[in-house]
Amino acid sequence: MNIAIIQARMGSSRLPGKVLMPLDGKPILKYQIERVVKAQTIDKVVVATSNLEQDDVIFNFCISENIECYRGSEDDVLSRYYDAAIKHQAKNIIRLTADCPFSDPKVIDGVVNKLINEKLDYAANTVPPETSTFPDGSDVEVFTLSALTTAYEEAVLPADREHVTFYFWKGEEAQKFKTGQYGQAVNDSRYRVTVDYPEDYELAKKLAQLIKQANVFGDLPFILDALKSTPELVALNDQYHFGIGWKK
Repeated sequence: MNIAIIQARMGSSRLPGKVLMPLDGKPILKYQIERVVKAQTIDKVVVATSNLEQDDVIFNFCISENIECYRGSEDDVLSRYYDAAIKHQAKNIIRLTADCPFSDPKVIDGVVNKLINEKLDYAANTVPPETSTFPDGSDVEVFTLSALTTAYEEAVLPADREHVTFYFWKGEEAQKFKTGQYGQAVNDSRYRVTVDYPEDYELAKKLAQLIKQANVFGDLPFILDALKSTPELVALNDQYHFGIGWKK
């Protein structure tokens, strides 16, 4: 079974509560899930949040929307993923984050199929970032339960426990795994559709409005065209890069 696990928390230091902020009249998390479920390779979507009191609101949102939700460690996100995967009998895990509302189901399918067809332990599109051809915010990581189990049992560095997949591709341990990167012909890695900062949120709202006005799903080609041709979005994207990131 292919299980998409979306990690979500309210405690972002740069934009607190962002995962439930409104986007086109619905919480960002719901906006993303409605897109993710259209992926043909996904059998179930699970939201993985922490057991902190501040994340009760995410759990309650999931209950109200009939969305599977697993709660685990705030810092040891690797264990949170492992426990959620075991509970839902996953064979392959699709890792997504709740600050990427414009997930494209076709990209998800592409990464999942690469993992399966090439018999990989781990596949991704935006990792490693140095060789990514996709926009920041279109991130998809897929790995087998066997690989996740190895990482869960062996990883000891706090960064490996917090970032879930570092153990697969960063450092000497990565040699243990058969990995691959899903790419596209054009390098669009300079574009940004993640929501980390208030400015990102402004871009996301404008992009969601364009998608609604065009009455389309808003797949990645549409999104990239908007980012390249809509003056407001071009300005925001350039401001981020030429300013070397949003001011923190």
